[in-house]
Amino acid sequence: MSEIVVNQDLITYCGLYCGACSKFIKGKCQGCHTTTRASWCRVRFCNIEHKYNSCADCAEFKDPVDCRKFNNFFSKFYSVVYRSDRAAGIRKIRTDGYRAFAAYMAARNLHAIKRK
Repeated sequence: MSEIVVNQDLITYCGLYCGACSKFIKGKCQGCHTTTRASWCRVRFCNIEHKYNSCADCAEFKDPVDCRKFNNFFSKFYSVVYRSDRAAGIRKIRTDGYRAFAAYMAARNLHAIKRK
């Protein structure tokens, strides 16, 4: 795979977009939903357990930041290092839907919405 495509199946459980990730594009990663290497991810496990496509489907937390699984040490570290705002991704999915989110991210070549 060498180009960025609009594919809602490439939206991660936590609000990122695999379709614009350099590792995914280079074929070094299968993506969040199909990889077996991310068994350590609590967010991924929670979504699989509840049969959610992403944290956007969770009705328990209005704001994903209130969820301890979503807002954990790793996510905070990732946010700082990559200046990403995964919660903004989840909010955008809830507002606009999965297809529109995938189109938005692909059109802008974004793996993550940037933190302001």
